[in-house]
Amino acid sequence: MQTTAESLSNVIDAPKPVELSLVVPVFNEEDSVGPLIDRICTAMTGYAEQWELILVDDGSTDATLANARKHVSREGLLLRIVELQRNFGQTAAMQAGIDTAVGRLIATMDGDLQNDPKDIPSMVAELERRELDLLVGWRKNRQDGLFLRKIPSWCANYLIGRITGVKLHDYGCSLKIYRASIIKQVKLMGEMHRFIPAWVAGVVPSSRIGEMVVTHHARQHGQSKYGISRTFRVILDLLSVMFFMRYKARPGHFFGSLGLGLGAISALILVYLFFDKFILGNDIGTRPMLMVGIVLLLSSVQMITTGILAEMIARTYYRDDASPNYIVRQIFDERTNA
Repeated sequence: MQTTAESLSNVIDAPKPVELSLVVPVFNEEDSVGPLIDRICTAMTGYAEQWELILVDDGSTDATLANARKHVSREGLLLRIVELQRNFGQTAAMQAGIDTAVGRLIATMDGDLQNDPKDIPSMVAELERRELDLLVGWRKNRQDGLFLRKIPSWCANYLIGRITGVKLHDYGCSLKIYRASIIKQVKLMGEMHRFIPAWVAGVVPSSRIGEMVVTHHARQHGQSKYGISRTFRVILDLLSVMFFMRYKARPGHFFGSLGLGLGAISALILVYLFFDKFILGNDIGTRPMLMVGIVLLLSSVQMITTGILAEMIARTYYRDDASPNYIVRQIFDERTNA
């Protein structure tokens, strides 16, 4: 039977729970991963709470994984390496890291040394001070090319802000701090990592999402994994985000609105042609407008029926889904003073 002194000693010696999990996806960053870990360790020296570093190797084909494994037994560093089977993309790698994280807070950043880990402690403090659920880094002095990176990013940030309603200067910055209980409610798919604030706004008010100016460095090693083609993918992803944010639970309204709009145009055309044929006596059999009206009518019927089918599928999904259609943040009870 343990004595009181032994029990107290076990409590004192018990490892502290992880407060912060730092998730870093890496892909072919063999020259950057070692300096990255060094910088993270230096930056987190003054952090009083327990923290862990989760490196997610996204199917690297160079020495990235080998160089990362050299730091597994490093003193003072709680390092976990998640090795993916192949290259799944940054969004999937980030999701793998978030699923693996055990900290109350989760920080994410790029592995190319452009984000500065020295910003992490101050961002954590700012998140807690402002009682936010998500704090996004703002690369105000961005060290990237003007035409291939900055201008497309400015355009994308403007469009995302207008469509989603979440006003931020820099959606694309990977340096973010989350409350784990919030980000684990969001499922990241495709290439949706740049829209994380929009997805988070689906589970918390946008007032609990903020931003903070952070340091940004020019790339030192390797080559960027992104090009101008990313702009077109962003536009397609943005349309998907808009649909899921506004019509996920009522897709019939989306397709039905399109169907009614097309039907109204078709009705105007056909009524005009009816008047032209039977009142004015003109021949309409060879007029292109007749074909346009018929095609719009058929499209209207197709859109409306598609909306009905989508509504049925959505209702079936939510009926079979065990999760409720609401999210409780916490419950205050006078009996427990919680």
